[in-house]
Amino acid sequence: MTTLQNTRHIEHLLSTVGWVLPEVALVGGACLLLIAASLKSNRGGSAFLAILSILGAGAIAWFVPEETNRFDAALTPIDPTGAASFLRWLSLASGLLYVLVGWGDTKTGFPAETYASLLVVVAGMSLVGRANDFVTLFLALEMISIPTYVLLYLPATNRSGQESALKYFLLSVLSSGILLFGFSYLFGLTGSTNLSVVSTILTAASADGVVSPMALVAIVLAIGGLGFRIAAVPFHFYAPDVYEGGPTSTVAQLAYVPKVAGFVALARLLGLTATGADGLPFDSEHTLIPLMLWVMAVVTMSFGNLLALIQDNLKRLFAYSGIAHGGYMLIGLTVACATPHYAAEHSGYDVVLFYLVGYGLSTIGFFAVLASLSNDGRRVETADDLAGLGQTNPLSAALLAIFLLSFIGIPVTAGFLGKFNLFLAAFEVPTELKMKFMFRILIGIAVLNAAIAAVYYLRLLGLMYLRTPLKPVESRKATPQWLAAFACGVGTIALGVFPQPLMDRISKAAPVPVVESTSSNR
Repeated sequence: MTTLQNTRHIEHLLSTVGWVLPEVALVGGACLLLIAASLKSNRGGSAFLAILSILGAGAIAWFVPEETNRFDAALTPIDPTGAASFLRWLSLASGLLYVLVGWGDTKTGFPAETYASLLVVVAGMSLVGRANDFVTLFLALEMISIPTYVLLYLPATNRSGQESALKYFLLSVLSSGILLFGFSYLFGLTGSTNLSVVSTILTAASADGVVSPMALVAIVLAIGGLGFRIAAVPFHFYAPDVYEGGPTSTVAQLAYVPKVAGFVALARLLGLTATGADGLPFDSEHTLIPLMLWVMAVVTMSFGNLLALIQDNLKRLFAYSGIAHGGYMLIGLTVACATPHYAAEHSGYDVVLFYLVGYGLSTIGFFAVLASLSNDGRRVETADDLAGLGQTNPLSAALLAIFLLSFIGIPVTAGFLGKFNLFLAAFEVPTELKMKFMFRILIGIAVLNAAIAAVYYLRLLGLMYLRTPLKPVESRKATPQWLAAFACGVGTIALGVFPQPLMDRISKAAPVPVVESTSSNR
């Protein structure tokens, strides 16, 4: 019997490895890079191997099918139209762009170690969407955090860079501890570490009107631990200093990857990705968790935008801007968490996924342009460094203008549809929902914040096109960064003009609830 059980365990382990072959390819590529670094560190060779690893992972994901129906598996099966598959492809595409953006930052230093850390980050980002267990979810999140410590510390040659790396490390460890504390409470309540099982048990208890106070404490701790990753107030303190002290390519990664991982992990913990569930464990009918998310959204977007108004350093400005965008995305999670029993055109989670794609294109593209304009002797760091850019570097200014207009939410850009869908999801909550009036207020606050954000984005546009150059930026050959910026610019416009293919793909990845209200229909 023991031999038979061991054989089954080995077979299950081997099948589980088969489910993560693309991620194994990425980690394997990282190991090869580290081995190669001990022999010879070469920027071009390291970048080529990193790109080859990402393309290889994509080929495996495309050609190697997965089949499993295990409800209690530590990893969710890959459905070609599901959320896990969507996040895997988003991770691989982001990884390719980050390799190109980081090309200039690795000119001197540690290119092999940098690209190896990036590959592990991409693997962790992909695994977050598949994690179906507290252990695998935590490991996936740490696969993002730990390499980021390396990416921040390796190029830290001055006091500011070392301080930012240490600050991110200490606060990240604290947030991980808080998250694990919440996980321990949920395990103690349900007797399981499986997310599907935990969600089912808590949903059934909530439907019976029995919401454990300990479950509420647990989810609050979990939201706090993940709030660090999405830079939500009051867990945002690290962002401005870390952004300012870090290299441009790493800042581009920090501005996006933790947000994707944090929001996807939050959705899984709140039960928003569960299929066939009759409700959610923390809905507005039985708990105040949606109200807490409402408050976090308001405070986060307002705090981020107001402090961004007074920033002159570009990285600090976009740190606060990123905080504000995290507040916008919390609107979608609030809608999804508050309205599980009602049919609606949007689930809330689907608009967050769409917003993340548009936000990622603009963010990566913006920092790619900054990286292309900087060199060893001159770094583009302050708003005045962009003065007159429309005259000295018209193509760079045009790309930056596209990204800034998308951040504002101007039509024909991805940012416009992202904000519009978020506001529409909040506006369409059912009339019988207790929080309906609160969502009306939330829309008004969000629109006001969008107007405030337009001030500092338009200020940058004005500097580029209406001012004479104060410190002219010399043109230089930066083909990789230009390629990344151009791809992001085209994607930003294409997504704003032809959004339907992506919307259809996301609607399959985050299906809209179809459980009608028992009291009245819309």
